[in-house]
Amino acid sequence: MEPAAPATASGTWLLGGDLPVNRIGFGAMRLPQHGAALVENAVPMDRDRAISVLRKAVDLGVNHIDTAAFYFSPLRSANELINSALGGPYPDDLVIATKVGPSRDLSGAWGEHARTPAALRAQVEENLRQLGRDRLDVVNLRVLGTDSIAERFGALAEMRRAGLIRHLGLSNITPDQLAEAQAIAPVVCVQNMYGIGVRPEYEEFVRHCGEQGIAFVPFYAIAAAARETGAATTELDEVLAVAEAHGASPAQVRTAWTLHQGPHLLAIPGTGNPAHLAANVAAGSLRLTPEDLALLGRAHRDAAA
Repeated sequence: MEPAAPATASGTWLLGGDLPVNRIGFGAMRLPQHGAALVENAVPMDRDRAISVLRKAVDLGVNHIDTAAFYFSPLRSANELINSALGGPYPDDLVIATKVGPSRDLSGAWGEHARTPAALRAQVEENLRQLGRDRLDVVNLRVLGTDSIAERFGALAEMRRAGLIRHLGLSNITPDQLAEAQAIAPVVCVQNMYGIGVRPEYEEFVRHCGEQGIAFVPFYAIAAAARETGAATTELDEVLAVAEAHGASPAQVRTAWTLHQGPHLLAIPGTGNPAHLAANVAAGSLRLTPEDLALLGRAHRDAAA
């Protein structure tokens, strides 16, 4: 397929009831470095190239960017790149979602998750500073483990009431943790790992979110089991067959399949390559047939066998 369609071709979702976003967005995790993301001693991305990718994304109609203060490599910070490329002022319709919880030191090494209200407040304020904003559009609490998130989510809810945050979301969570959070404050989105052949047991959870008006934002929808290292070197035969039938790439098929799982699914493929960016955005216009979806659905569910 020709990588020329704008992000508007993917359709829109009203995030939190008041923030309209195109369903093809942009994930900034890979922007600060070459190769695998979120590793120590990563090779920094060329600054001008990274900024040009962000500006091209907006030119293509992307108005939903996913980022975090812990997305950085030596010399490059995703938040700082976003601020430099798009701030001063930001486009009126641009929605920036960030995450708090994980922490990394200046070398890039991972530390303990922020668990106290003071630690979470410091992370929120750091995102505000880096992005050059007075209020964050969406803050997702990134969770590690299945223990209670009440104190942490409650701290973010207090910051929302104070006007530092507009909407709250959750990342890497269980259905029980979602219910726990909803008893404290509204949840507008859930970010969990999901894609063809990845976590097929989440199908009911995905539907549950849609029924409640909660956006489901899969991460690693293209990379799948390869996770931070990028797209896998081998691909499922079913994905390859559908890609060939549509003149599309396997990555585009994976993105399109994600969007076909419900109107509340938001894709956030990330890249530092302008050509890949255009192809990712174009995937929003790829319409899979019922036969395609049946074939890919079987492949997805067979992964759990």
